[in-house]
Amino acid sequence: MKYVLGSLALIFCLLTACKDASESSSENEYFAYFYPVDSIPKVYQYRDVRNGLIEQFHRVYAIQDSEGQHVIVERYSGDGRIIEALNYNVDSLDIMDHMVVNRNGEKTKADVFKTKIIPMDKDDEAYFASRFQGFLDSTLILQEIRRTVVKESKVKVMNKTTEVVVFADKIRMTNFNPFTRKESVLEGDATTIFAKGIGLVEWYTNDKKVHYRLEKIMEQEEWVKMITR
Repeated sequence: MKYVLGSLALIFCLLTACKDASESSSENEYFAYFYPVDSIPKVYQYRDVRNGLIEQFHRVYAIQDSEGQHVIVERYSGDGRIIEALNYNVDSLDIMDHMVVNRNGEKTKADVFKTKIIPMDKDDEAYFASRFQGFLDSTLILQEIRRTVVKESKVKVMNKTTEVVVFADKIRMTNFNPFTRKESVLEGDATTIFAKGIGLVEWYTNDKKVHYRLEKIMEQEEWVKMITR
């Protein structure tokens, strides 16, 4: 099962000036481990630990509108194709919107039923549920992630020892056809790690068949040059 910690979120067009990160705050206890709130996009480069030729890029930036501050995380394949986007509400770190690219390469808005993706504190369980178009005609996928806190620790991130929070994820993907009523279910466990002042730095399925680790954070201009060579 491919780790679909993300699968996807709506990209907003209204980019306005965002507050400085020092002015940002959240009710979520793990806000310090979340991405910096910055309107200037940064691109996170992740590498597959098992197959070093496979990469994934996450473009991260903040916006502010009438509903407050948001952090947008866009996920791209190694060749620069967008896969999904997640819109986090800074106040709670809940998911406000989820965009998924469908089988035709079109951006589609997913139906978000449960919005919590980052536990509020060490005793909380976050539950995220989103439904979007499947990869076969007429099918839909319901993605569910239940996330709990395992521990706070210190690990090496980009060769520097950094404070992290480790989350345990229980993932359930239900593929179903609303016309034939047929469905199939895939379930798996994964680990997700966020580092203080950085954000997501590592994730892997517990069988390690999928394992990505942060390798570099770069300016958008550098990333664009990289993928257009």
